[in-house]
Amino acid sequence: MELTPDVKIAPAPWHLTGNAYIMIYKFSKEFVEKQGFLSHYQKDRFLGYVGTVMLVDYKTSGVGVYQELLFIPGMFTFDWKKVFSISKIYVSSRDSVYNGIQNWGIPKEYADFDWQQNPDGTEDIAVKLEGESFFKAKFSKGFIPFPLTTSILPITVVQKLHKDLFITNPTAKGKATFSKLKSVEVNESLFPDISNASPLLTMKVENFEMTFNEPIVKKNYFVTD
Repeated sequence: MELTPDVKIAPAPWHLTGNAYIMIYKFSKEFVEKQGFLSHYQKDRFLGYVGTVMLVDYKTSGVGVYQELLFIPGMFTFDWKKVFSISKIYVSSRDSVYNGIQNWGIPKEYADFDWQQNPDGTEDIAVKLEGESFFKAKFSKGFIPFPLTTSILPITVVQKLHKDLFITNPTAKGKATFSKLKSVEVNESLFPDISNASPLLTMKVENFEMTFNEPIVKKNYFVTD
């Protein structure tokens, strides 16, 4: 996305709050290679282990309110370390698209979101392009909250921008409950089709606080790309 006069410039760090659904999966290597939307730099560095699909409703951020759908296929190896990397991500804010790419190398794309809370406690979430849904999910209500924090499970995310490697260590905390993915429909041409996969676990995280820190940038890391 190119910079235009109406795009808000919001450098790192970002302090974010909101709610999210986190689905943990064990994706097969075949699935990731065929449907994981891996970039060239990710293909030879994919290890596997566990991946995630996340739906996030940010109430505050460096660019205000927006929603997000992202896919992390699993762990990768960079500099002999096991890290995560995002291969597909949509957000409902063009400011978030631009700043996500420039700040952290995150390959954000724009989409519209419809996030509906139902009287029975379930939630329906649809992600759309040009009015057509390409991702629809229904979640059950969670019970028995427990704390979730990156101080126990630290996370490192790496991405590529031009020839540079961006290494980011976000921090987050919130209250989580075990939820259930009741149904999901996906257009595999626009997002990995997880409809035939069962998550190892699904959590709803409410009122989280997150800091997406300024990345460590290794210049010309991908000199041969």
